Amino acid sequence: MTVQELIEKLQSFDPQMEVEFAYNYGDHWRTEVAKHITEIDEGTVTYSDYHRMNKVVDGIEEDDEEDDEEEDDEEEYDKDEKMVVLLR
Repeated sequence: MTVQELIEKLQSFDPQMEVEFAYNYGDHWRTEVAKHITEIDEGTVTYSDYHRMNKVVDGIEEDDEEDDEEEDDEEEYDKDEKMVVLLR
């Protein structure tokens, strides 16, 4: 979803309504919970095979002891990153 698509969808709601983010809590019953959105900002994400979805990248710090192979992997990792709007 793009920012423009989000704006268009939100225009049909009462502007005084609260906005929350719903997600699966991860408990045995797969309870869906809703959390207040307190921040809207830009962030970098990349696809995670382990999570099967995008994950937020905090920034990769280079270690002076990394060998060339690890640095090559990091360069490839950066290619898959993209900037998105994050609702927290």
